[in-house]
Amino acid sequence: MRYTRYPTRRSSFFGYFPTAIKWLLISNCAVFLLTSLLPRAPVVTLFAITWDGVIRNFFVWQVVTYMFLHGGIWHLLFNMLTLWMFGTQLEQDWGTRRFLKYYFICGVGAGVCILLVNGLAGEYFVPTLGASGAIMGLLMAFGVLYPNQRILMNFLFPIKAKYLVLIYVVLDLWTSFGPNTGISTVGHLGGMAVGYAYLKAGRSFRLPDFAEAYREWKIQRAKKKFQVYLRKHGRGGKDPWVN
Repeated sequence: MRYTRYPTRRSSFFGYFPTAIKWLLISNCAVFLLTSLLPRAPVVTLFAITWDGVIRNFFVWQVVTYMFLHGGIWHLLFNMLTLWMFGTQLEQDWGTRRFLKYYFICGVGAGVCILLVNGLAGEYFVPTLGASGAIMGLLMAFGVLYPNQRILMNFLFPIKAKYLVLIYVVLDLWTSFGPNTGISTVGHLGGMAVGYAYLKAGRSFRLPDFAEAYREWKIQRAKKKFQVYLRKHGRGGKDPWVN
């Protein structure tokens, strides 16, 4: 299914790539070219996400690396086109840091969903690869934030973003209960669900600020050292100006 932005307003989609979009495009294409030159089996075993790899062998990096692998040139092109078309507006509005955080939350969240479902289904060795979980998270965000923005689906039919999201959810749910098509609908739905939860939960869903936690730890350690110094020099530990 192909779609493009409906030209109801001026935009900078053409000829402009925000920082995160640019580097995600470059990194995904570079990884695709590099892995095309390598034997496929070890690449998939080490970097595609599998229940056996993450849970049994503790290949925890797979929840990230699987997003940068693709099954073929059309898989790559479709995901990168969608990333550019829907991610550009989001990064412009959010900024690079917030956009990347959301992108990886959706991608990693989709990976966790894949692990849970594959584990319950007993599919311990089935690999999943592709950025579709993160991409579907972007589509969900676009539908939530710009629900009435018109999009040309298949370059022909104008449709509002919120209805496009609904169509994708219904199609993925329908496909999930049909024959195996080789497409990870769990990853699609997982990325969309995690993205929706993040947008609705707001601050309560934020990733921890490790830099701020480290600074606070350094401050508390310095306070303790200072109090030890005062006690050693006979000042005691109860001076009112020691905070």
